[in-house]
This record gives sequence, structure tokens and C-alpha cells, in this order.
Amino acid sequence: MKIRKARIDSLNLRRDNFEDLFMSKDYIIEPVKGIGIFEPHRWLKEFGKLPTRNIIEAKILHTSNGLVLPLKRFAATPYKQTLEFAGLYGYTSQSKLLKSLLGDVYEHIQDTLITRIDVAIDFKRRIPKVVTTKLNKSRIPFEYRNTVYSKTASEKKTNPHINIYTYPKHLKESLDEEIMRLEFSFRGAYFRGQFQVKHLNRAILKMQKTIKRFIGLEVAIQPL
Repeated sequence: MKIRKARIDSLNLRRDNFEDLFMSKDYIIEPVKGIGIFEPHRWLKEFGKLPTRNIIEAKILHTSNGLVLPLKRFAATPYKQTLEFAGLYGYTSQSKLLKSLLGDVYEHIQDTLITRIDVAIDFKRRIPKVVTTKLNKSRIPFEYRNTVYSKTASEKKTNPHINIYTYPKHLKESLDEEIMRLEFSFRGAYFRGQFQVKHLNRAILKMQKTIKRFIGLEVAIQPL
């Protein structure tokens, strides 16, 4: 089987403060949760879910071209702020705008810690059986609505190292062409605080080896 292209769909980063990067008139930072502030309905409206209890500070970053990104501080790391770039690899104009925003700040976040990377592999119509057969040898498929979650025998809601799932991407973005997405979500425990943005290439090599171990497929994760 030939080498398959894979792409980074989401990137979560952590540093002391991200807001210094967005001080111009092109950005608005809206407080949602903090001391004396709690407006969970705003978080629900923008991100489709309520802020979890372990989030002690939540803000929404608005850009002049209509993007909204979550800024969070967690109880476990109260002096660090997390910024999420979710949806970098999509088929809409929003993904292009998100990649452009990341490009604008990229040189300024080289020393920023990577806490999560979602890697997506898209297939036309269906995922090859040889891939799912290999994956099912180490993970148990669990289907919920339109998504199949591949879980270990012991894990419950989430895996702190790697979550794996497949879903019809064309339904999420109303595409004419049928596209099935296989996604690997590499979490904080996987990276163990070892990779900053400037080490992304090393992180990519590590993830490529892990993906091959799970599905037997050589992938080349494209650089940002």
C-alpha cells in the first residue's frame, strides 16, 4: 500500500498568556468564565457545549474575519492558557482562515508547548478493510450516532494518550463527495510535555510511527 497523506486537523497549545498576540483592533477577546463572570450560554452557542468544571477561566477569541477560538485556563494548570486551533483540515473557507491565522502567529509561538494534535486521514467512500481489520486487533469499535470510536478494553469516555475515531466527513461539512475520515487524537499524556512548536517535525515522526503500528499504513503527515 502506498504512502498516504495525513494532515493536522487540530492543534492545542499552552503558554503563560496568548492574549498578548491578539492586542490589535483585528481581535476581540470576550470573557465567558472567571472571577465574577459566568456566561456559559455564550460558550454553548459558539462551541456547541458548555465549559467543563475543570475550566477555571474561559474566553472567546473573535477575529475580524469571523473566526472564534476558545482560550482556557484549567484548574490543573491555572497559570497557563490553552488555545485551540480546531478544524485546520477541512473543506470550507473557515479552515483556510484558521490556517492563515495560525500562520500569522506561528513565528511567535515557537516556544509554546504542544498539548494535543489531531491527525486526519481522509478516504473516498470508505476506509479500506485492511486498515479497520488491523485497528480492530488492538482497539474495540464502539459506534455512537455517525461516529465509530476505537477504544481499549479498559478506557471509558476518553483516553489520555490517544483517541481514535472514524466518521463521515461529508456529512459534517455537507460535501457532494463521500469522504470517510480516520482521525487520531494525540493527547497530553502522549506528548508528556516534550514537544514545543519548534519541535513539531519530531512530533510528526513520532505520530507517524504510532499510526503505522495501529493500522499498518505508512502515512506522511503534512507540515503546517
